[in-house]
Amino acid sequence: MVGQPFQSVVEMYAKLVGFPYLPLTYTPFPISRLTVPECREFILGDDPLTGRPILDEIIESLTRPLTDLQRRDHIEERPELPRLLGPDTEDNLQRYFIENAMTDFLPIVLPTEARVRAMLKGTSHPADEVVVDFRAAYEANTFTVEKVAAIGVMAGARPEYLPVLLAMAASGISGISTSTQSFTITMAVNGPIRNEIAMNAGIGAMSPFNQANAVIGRASTLLAINAGGGRPGYTYWGSQGNTLDYNHATFAENEEALPADWQPFHVQQGFNREDSVISFFRGYGVWHWKNTNAFEKHKALVQMADWMLPSNGITFLLDPIVINQLVKEGYTSKEAVSGYVHEHSLVSIEEYWKYQHMDTTRHAAEQGYGPHAPFAHQPPDKIVNRYRRPEDISILAVGGGTNDFWQGLDAQHMGSYLIDEWR
Repeated sequence: MVGQPFQSVVEMYAKLVGFPYLPLTYTPFPISRLTVPECREFILGDDPLTGRPILDEIIESLTRPLTDLQRRDHIEERPELPRLLGPDTEDNLQRYFIENAMTDFLPIVLPTEARVRAMLKGTSHPADEVVVDFRAAYEANTFTVEKVAAIGVMAGARPEYLPVLLAMAASGISGISTSTQSFTITMAVNGPIRNEIAMNAGIGAMSPFNQANAVIGRASTLLAINAGGGRPGYTYWGSQGNTLDYNHATFAENEEALPADWQPFHVQQGFNREDSVISFFRGYGVWHWKNTNAFEKHKALVQMADWMLPSNGITFLLDPIVINQLVKEGYTSKEAVSGYVHEHSLVSIEEYWKYQHMDTTRHAAEQGYGPHAPFAHQPPDKIVNRYRRPEDISILAVGGGTNDFWQGLDAQHMGSYLIDEWR
């Protein structure tokens, strides 16, 4: 891996896959945008660490009997931290959390026993109940209700937020991805709990003006970090990182601003309107869309969709003014808008394969593997849908109706999870 000490990286991967003494070989990285012949040169070349031919090492590793050490099959884990720390000064304890990679390097609220007990009043579940065996990057950690409550304290949450944090943890979705591509997630909350905990769905909903929005998103980051996902060069490989990882642009959907026939997002996912639900979207970032020559909103949405990566999802965050304009243009539901965008956001096969993400899957597609296989042998001028399904185009209402600009996420819906079962 470019710029990394080869020995430590190879040893790290051996530990992370659970076989710390297993022989490994090594090829250069990254390989995106490289041709098949260039990748083949890597395989036919020498291991950057040992200088030996890579193929010889692979054959030798597969045919040579394992030693007793190599038969060990345990996963290397972080040392278990004590449940309680001794008394100390505020400065020393803040430093302890930082030095042990337990924070996002912003000041935290220290999770004292009294504060965690107070936080636990936000749920009926026992403190020692296991919520999830949470995996972030290459490591895992078992989170109990008490551990999630402690993270809520650290993030600055109030007890009434705890059911949201527990549902977020129980999903198993990490706020921090190990990918070299600097992924992030965004979270949206629907249902009665939005108003119960005073989340912001209107003016400034995606800005730092609301406690619940801010700390729920931050708790996702702290959860992932404490599951092992926040160590650059070891469990995190995002080349540039993503500033959205601080609180994931967390917001509530403005259900009250939806027209009568437009369903809240969680209802579209099969939940009841009275359910409280948290939804996750994974992508790269937020786009503010105003530079369009299409006066009609449905056409402007297509222009925005055409900027996104083929086949991945897109999530429109529409101000109520934009939604009302779409209604005037004849769109009686979110599904009608998603269907129009799906039908009219098109790309040629030739352009489709030029995108980096698609190009890296082309060889597999040509062999008949993966979701892109149907496009592998199509003529270059054939026109196909940029998005595979209308369901990959999500729509949420957010904003206070002060401008008809809107934002979008180049992100796909990952899943929605019930909050109420954690009350």
